[in-house]
Amino acid sequence: MKAVDLHTHSTRSDGSYTPSELVDYAAEKGLAAIALTDHDTVDGLDEAISHARINEPELEVIPGIEFSTEYEKGDIHIVGLYIDYHGEAFSHKIQEFVDSRVNRNIKMCEKLTMAGIPMTYEQLLAEFPDAVITRAHYARHLLSHGYTKSMKEAFDRYIGDHAPCYVQREKVTPFQAVRLILEAGGIPVLAHPILYHMSDARLRGLVAQLRDAGLMGIEAIYSTYAAADERDIRRIAADYDLCISGGSDFHGANKPGLDLGTGYGHLFVPEEVLTNMINVWKKRKDNGNLQL
Repeated sequence: MKAVDLHTHSTRSDGSYTPSELVDYAAEKGLAAIALTDHDTVDGLDEAISHARINEPELEVIPGIEFSTEYEKGDIHIVGLYIDYHGEAFSHKIQEFVDSRVNRNIKMCEKLTMAGIPMTYEQLLAEFPDAVITRAHYARHLLSHGYTKSMKEAFDRYIGDHAPCYVQREKVTPFQAVRLILEAGGIPVLAHPILYHMSDARLRGLVAQLRDAGLMGIEAIYSTYAAADERDIRRIAADYDLCISGGSDFHGANKPGLDLGTGYGHLFVPEEVLTNMINVWKKRKDNGNLQL
């Protein structure tokens, strides 16, 4: 059975592969399907889908997105799969995310300049064309211009969550993200829940609320999970009647050692994971209860 990878990133957010390069690499790896789930943007989807259709017809490219949301002052990520990303309402909401991120980036550039690192948002756009600017781009800029010796240092000293030049941007709640994905006809999935370091009771409380809001899947197979982590999330999925999802969270060179489809060497997301999710999704659509 072939593998799939339902969580990947391109240069349109904070990955190092262009959408076309990502498609070619997935085909080279022999994957049956990949989902392009860039952060808060769908800008790379047309390129990836078109490139696959022409050059890699045996590879399915799933249109997706990864929403960065806020829950009880912490980050929660919601992945959307099979979204209708050309819909007017969805496109309008994505533009609001873009505008919010731009305003945040301008303020961060101002803070870095005041800290002795002169830079403008326009310079970042020129340095990283066609990308949605994230903190990973700031870190690469600081490293390449000699202000830090590593990307980790850039986060620790300047742009990490509690660093002096960090500016938080306005985020939606995970419940709003689930609804947006449902309204776009897609499958909402809670991404990498182990990374939130919640107690079992608190995580289950979040999952219960998200399930009531329409959550359909949870990422039970992930690059950094131990075997016990996967068992725990599979148990939660069963308890709340959620589909299993899985992916590498591939970022190319921006996450060294983490490979597409195989993570850190032991990841395998069987094609049946995707098949099962599609079957549930289609059944809900046929019953008319996909959207709330």
